[in-house]
Amino acid sequence: MPPQVDEMERFLLGLQDRICAVLEATDGGARFREDLWERPAGGGGRTRVISDGALFEKGGVNFSRVSGGQLPPSATAHRPELAGRPFTALGVSLVLHPRNPYVPIVHMNYRFFSAGDLWWFGGGADLTPIYGFEEDARHFHCTLKAACDRHDFLFYPRFKAWCDEYFFIKHRGEMRGVGGIFFDDLHGDGEKLQAFWEAAAESFLPAYLPIVERRRHLPYGERERHFQGLRRGRYVEFNLVYDRGTLFGLQSGGRTESILMSLPPLAEWLYDWQGEPGSPEAELRERFLTPRDWL
Repeated sequence: MPPQVDEMERFLLGLQDRICAVLEATDGGARFREDLWERPAGGGGRTRVISDGALFEKGGVNFSRVSGGQLPPSATAHRPELAGRPFTALGVSLVLHPRNPYVPIVHMNYRFFSAGDLWWFGGGADLTPIYGFEEDARHFHCTLKAACDRHDFLFYPRFKAWCDEYFFIKHRGEMRGVGGIFFDDLHGDGEKLQAFWEAAAESFLPAYLPIVERRRHLPYGERERHFQGLRRGRYVEFNLVYDRGTLFGLQSGGRTESILMSLPPLAEWLYDWQGEPGSPEAELRERFLTPRDWL
């Protein structure tokens, strides 16, 4: 029996609630603004955005469920058999842009797609530090690996490599961050895959929050904020040029404000900026923005 869309929706809505409650408590001041929206062609969503907080300068935790009879080109390009088939796609997508440059940007997305007898799970989480700390990358990867290993020991090495390949800024020749896990088109034993998918989604908070607590009170100044703006610019480049979720949302008639909530509140671009050799800024690219075995 294939996974049931309504059951997936209940899980994702609960996941959104749990994550938002913890993030509000962690920030200690700011609250999420909620917008409910409907898509004329079918479906809708629940967008939650936090901004100008003590910890989070901007962040979003969005739920969406869209349906229709015509998939956009970004979806049918790699699955031509889906052209013209009715579909339902639902998921929770999260991006957090902390104020302190020593607290990394984080992204998470878990989704389910159904088109009749064709269905699959997708998802993952990845970490984008502004300043690199090996213990942070190790903790993030260890937590995700533990969630994978409870269901299949082959999942983590496969999905870690997939993440390294996917979150690569080709025109810059560098990874977006230190990776994590990424998977798509995951089909097979529905019960097993659903259990893994839910466990992986629930691993987000324990993977990220200890890093937040280690870094949130580190002092920073104009130099660190300037470098944060430059690295946020690279984040924007990836999301607008390569990200399949962004392209799917825009091409399928999703709510633009919800789709682009992943972009930071402030970003910078300077011509041919080069970090000072031996500096922490230069170290980020040299040691952290390349595929590594963080374990």
